[in-house]
Amino acid sequence: MDSERLESILLGGKRRYTRLEVADKAGVPIERATRLWRALGFATVGDDEVVFTDADIDAVRTADQLISSGLLDQGLEAPVARTLGLHLSRLAEWQVRMLWTLITENEGLGRDDAQIVTLVERLLPELQRVQDFVWRRHLAAFAGRALASPEEDLEARTEVVGFVDMVGYTRLTRRLAESELSAVLESFELLATEVIADHHGRVVKMIGDEVLFVADAPADAAGIALTLTERTAADAELPEVRAGLAAGRILSRFGDVYGSVVNVAARLTSVARPGTVLIDRELAGELADLPGFAVRSRRPVTVRGYTRLHPYVLRRG
Repeated sequence: MDSERLESILLGGKRRYTRLEVADKAGVPIERATRLWRALGFATVGDDEVVFTDADIDAVRTADQLISSGLLDQGLEAPVARTLGLHLSRLAEWQVRMLWTLITENEGLGRDDAQIVTLVERLLPELQRVQDFVWRRHLAAFAGRALASPEEDLEARTEVVGFVDMVGYTRLTRRLAESELSAVLESFELLATEVIADHHGRVVKMIGDEVLFVADAPADAAGIALTLTERTAADAELPEVRAGLAAGRILSRFGDVYGSVVNVAARLTSVARPGTVLIDRELAGELADLPGFAVRSRRPVTVRGYTRLHPYVLRRG
């Protein structure tokens, strides 16, 4: 395969520069450029290795302009780069696997290097357009929520946090072949993302057999957890799930969520029985008088970090 041409397409140009030359041409101190490179998740390279392109110079220069313009605080530069690197590396890995599957399943394509390069040339702009569209739609959705409550702190706000966890996942990994396990995970992720979106929630992250989500409204969060438990119970191909929900102030940072509310939701999930949803006292108080839901108190439990955690069982009204 013409690996040089393929690499040039993917990198947006040929490798021409060392890291010292990139820093010099971008007008950025080499120490700072190196910190950015590492934060993005790339391996450190030697001073004399020619591995960078014109696009790398543009990227470093743009990052520097964001700082100098005041749009991005210098203390946030590395965390922002780290978050971008983490999420985009996972996206890139999935896209390469998708391309590899396409090539290996098409014998004629796999034997023709020129066709592979042409395919990548055609697909790359299309993928960029789709990613740009999805990014802009999420920007618009988040901006809409932020502008609706301009007085609220976007980093620390009151929301409902939920975990939904597949029961018996460890046993499943021992029993199923890799392809079968992949199909189960794909079905669960598809169902979870659909249900969460339908109920106005947001997926924070998928953690193997578990999904972490947030929702602004208690009724929406309750609907997500109950619907997921019902839909998985009705699907013979999926294991049962259990869920834990908690409401309160959370810290939202670079797409992830933190705080005691997140911990409580996780602990409730760990003690929930298959097919059940447990919620904390705060959320129970908010749902108790809403039509369509029934809340029942359970005996306090001791879990890691909490000696008397008071769970409530959530059901349909």
